[in-house]
Amino acid sequence: MEKVIDKLMTYGVVPVVVIDDVTDAVPLAEALMKGGLECAEVTFRTEAAADAIKAMTENFPDMFVGAGTVLSAKQVDEAISAGAKFIVSPGFDPEVVDYCISKNIPIIPGTITPSEVAQGVKRGLKVLKFFPAEQAGGLPMIKAMAAPYTGVKFMPTGGINEKNLRDYLSFDKISACGGSWMVKSDLIKSGDFTKIEQLTAEAVKAVKEIRG
Repeated sequence: MEKVIDKLMTYGVVPVVVIDDVTDAVPLAEALMKGGLECAEVTFRTEAAADAIKAMTENFPDMFVGAGTVLSAKQVDEAISAGAKFIVSPGFDPEVVDYCISKNIPIIPGTITPSEVAQGVKRGLKVLKFFPAEQAGGLPMIKAMAAPYTGVKFMPTGGINEKNLRDYLSFDKISACGGSWMVKSDLIKSGDFTKIEQLTAEAVKAVKEIRG
């Protein structure tokens, strides 16, 4: 499980994707790959999520595709059956977290308080989501929580964009940032995958400039 999370974190940025039409899944995945990001978090906010994950993983077997906004054990099963390699939840639901751990399924649960971070530490999790990042205090809040929990790293999501990405990634307790600025819904719906590829490449460049 940790190896999968470690692999995911090497990208520095995890595109958070909302797909309404499954036919957009493959061209979107291709745009991300061409832009240099071989990963994506497909959120379970739409009915097309599972089918989109399946289409992406079948066409790009080496791509790290995960499921986000996972709220139940049932959705965990649906995501994994579709080919998801990791699970992300918006909050810390002990039932979902414990279910994933029992099945050896990589999970990055959402946290927003020290108490929730403590629950992750108690379960041996090394990477936790911080959501909604900007609205919940941003980088200063993450630094404050990271101080006592030295063995944990964070994946902030929510309000991350090309303007503040560098600030977040410059902190050594940030494993990666989740974001949707390069995969906005209007770009996907309009089929502007060239723009998505361009924005993805810019994000990858920023990561390389910071982390080498």
